[in-house]
Amino acid sequence: MSVYRVTVRGRFSDLDDRQRGRLTAALAEHDIFVSAYTPEGTFTYDHRLDFFNLRYEIRIDQGDSTVEVAAEAGLNEARLFLRTMNFPHRDLKVNVVDMTTMWGESEGR
Repeated sequence: MSVYRVTVRGRFSDLDDRQRGRLTAALAEHDIFVSAYTPEGTFTYDHRLDFFNLRYEIRIDQGDSTVEVAAEAGLNEARLFLRTMNFPHRDLKVNVVDMTTMWGESEGR
């Protein structure tokens, strides 16, 4: 099993007053300092309602595992979340860290 930390960054686009109200009301729950990499994802943003992050822990069977597969899985999850929540967005970018490799390096020290 390979474990990846996938961060999807993006920008809100054309939020209406209702969407802004929902995001503003939940702001404390989505602070960067209370976020984590989880299978279901953690959604963070700040009071400007401009940029956001979604953080996922993606686990993939070792035989099927690549950074590209993890990136696509994280991006698909982010798109599903944003569509479900009806948050218009743009400029999605993905960053992937292979934690399995990092943990292996630290064990060798």
